[in-house]
Amino acid sequence: MWADSRAALSDLHLDACDRVLDVGCGTGELTRVLREEVDGTVVGLDADASLLSSVGGPVVRGDATRLPFADGAFDLVVCQALLINLPDPEAAVREFARVATDRVAAIEPNNAAVTVESTVDAEPTLARRARQFFLDGVRTDVTLGREAADVFRDAGLSVVSTTRYDQERRVEPPYGDDAVRAARRKATAAGLEDDRETMLDGEATPAEYDALRERWRSMGRTVVDQMQDGEYERRETVPFFVTVGTV
Repeated sequence: MWADSRAALSDLHLDACDRVLDVGCGTGELTRVLREEVDGTVVGLDADASLLSSVGGPVVRGDATRLPFADGAFDLVVCQALLINLPDPEAAVREFARVATDRVAAIEPNNAAVTVESTVDAEPTLARRARQFFLDGVRTDVTLGREAADVFRDAGLSVVSTTRYDQERRVEPPYGDDAVRAARRKATAAGLEDDRETMLDGEATPAEYDALRERWRSMGRTVVDQMQDGEYERRETVPFFVTVGTV
């Protein structure tokens, strides 16, 4: 995610940190970036122990709302795309502040503002439709983005800055294995099937979902055809907001 630029991380003052905690680290995408930028120790924490084996270095299994660390154990506590998945993000930020002596940071997307450009004409429209069905059904605030600053203030932090960083995901020839697998999943609507329950928990009716699924499969077959001809290109832009607060 941070291959293009790390300027949006400047207010984290990573060069001045000795101990950093990455909460909800998953398989360590952000953890690895932090370890490249920090001379001291970066600890990864996640509730799912099966993910931590991919992180390496010091890792701890734990809950974001009940961190297994003493007060003030870290200079900086940071998370990426975690608060959007929590039913009570403020409780987590309060816990971040408890174990931090200086700063807390959250890197959170606004999933409602994702844009898609594609050589397959139907794909942007169908992607917006599917995203809206999903957003209507999900029970956490996956559009949090810039509004993470309000969560910080409610948790008692002083907000230093909020910086936007756009992550671009491109698919263009020559196609890698991930792009080929993604195209096949479109052609079978496997991704939509994974999200069916969430979509139907929102405003989408079964008939609307089925109609979307059929159009999605047709779109996916066109993607596969264009890839076979080396003509398919896609660009997805996901806006992330880096919010930094002081304890």
